[in-house]
Amino acid sequence: MAPQRFREQFDQIQRSMPGIPLAMGPDDAAEFLYEKGVVLARDGEEARMVEDAVRAHFTEAPGLSADRVRRAGPETNRTGVTRIQVGDRGHGDREGDQAVAHALRALRQHEGRAGRRLVSRNHVVSIASVNACPGDEPVPAPRHRGLNPAPADIPYDAGTAVAVLVIDTGLMSDHGRVPLLAHVRGDAQIRETDDHGVLQQYVGHGTFIAGLVAAVAPGTDITVRGTLNDAGAVLESDFGHKLFEAVDEGGWPDIISLSAGTSNGRTDGLLGVDAFMRELRARGSLLVAAAGNNASATPFWPAAYADLPEYADCVLSVGALRGDGEHGACFSNHGGWVKAYAPGERLTGVLTGFDAPVPYVYQHSTYDTCRFGFTYACTCQSPRHTGLLSEGRDNGSAKADQVMFEGYAHWSGTSFATPVAVGMVAAHMTAHKERDARAARRRLLEGNTEYAEVRGAHVPALRPPTWRPSPVVRLDPPA
Repeated sequence: MAPQRFREQFDQIQRSMPGIPLAMGPDDAAEFLYEKGVVLARDGEEARMVEDAVRAHFTEAPGLSADRVRRAGPETNRTGVTRIQVGDRGHGDREGDQAVAHALRALRQHEGRAGRRLVSRNHVVSIASVNACPGDEPVPAPRHRGLNPAPADIPYDAGTAVAVLVIDTGLMSDHGRVPLLAHVRGDAQIRETDDHGVLQQYVGHGTFIAGLVAAVAPGTDITVRGTLNDAGAVLESDFGHKLFEAVDEGGWPDIISLSAGTSNGRTDGLLGVDAFMRELRARGSLLVAAAGNNASATPFWPAAYADLPEYADCVLSVGALRGDGEHGACFSNHGGWVKAYAPGERLTGVLTGFDAPVPYVYQHSTYDTCRFGFTYACTCQSPRHTGLLSEGRDNGSAKADQVMFEGYAHWSGTSFATPVAVGMVAAHMTAHKERDARAARRRLLEGNTEYAEVRGAHVPALRPPTWRPSPVVRLDPPA
């Protein structure tokens, strides 16, 4: 069985963005998704220069139409970027792909002279990064075994509570039934179940993240914003707007928890969020962001801003440790740009409230072996199940597996290592009466004595005192 995990995920995200044709990149390498036929440029004079340069290039290039090059968005806006249409955006038409590649090529000399990037693809920012992030799909967990991490013994004081903003998919409607989430508020999940009462694929993602923060740091006020759509994805050009909207609604918090992003083949960030990142730097908030689940050393944004000197103090990038907490999880991105790691494999948290059991049908089939080449019983292959999206393609007549959720779930991904790290920073703030989240992050890492091994490197490991490690089962490599 070899599920086409990326193709399945691509189709899921494409369905969530009707009328916006998407492509894989770069050059069909399946490292990221982007909008066909459109590029981004800084608004104002730079956008006009990019438009003129692309039009001139297309006039001389065979098979490309300069007449299609035109502004596709407002010239000035808060995020400082403009969408420029450079080709046919029709589904199934490769001109949209080729036009974007040619538009990027047309600006190379201009960028060399300017010493900075002038044009970009319009990437898809998503919790479902290329290899189906989260690292797996949720698995029902019995309530009597409790949460992992378990709720810490930290008092809640409304006057000193650390403000945490979770930018994600919203909250389940019955989350208030769970005592752990008593101090969690925010946007409701748009649609929790399909017409048959079955949970949607990424429903519960925001609730699960909020529960992990609350377990590690009960002395927090948590707000969850439904910034991402039902597939957990948004275009880069819209993402900056949505980030600003999220902080505008309740003000800049102490900590922002973000479990979404994208790679882009660059080392200088995302054009679409530059304005937000500059504003973040001027504020006192700390952004804690997931490193991504592509098992890659390629920078994943916005997390990788932590490796840029001007953002090093206001961004913490977080990778995931496997169940024993001693090594990196097979799916976790890694590299010098990942500044800390936290448990992120088979954590136990709140998926739904306690109103009634709810069915869920698996979307992705498990693999026969780890898709990243690891030899322990990782989330690629355990627990075994057949997924709906693979049915009829890789599994013949196999029927997708269905389970029932009664509140708790096991779930894996850097999506969930991130709120564990958020909780560690927030708990440090509470314990030391520290009001500056950036200072708390710095002191937490400076005082950290826990390390793990990730791809041969010794890295800072943030393991909550109430987190319980689980033994790792070694598997024989395939013959």
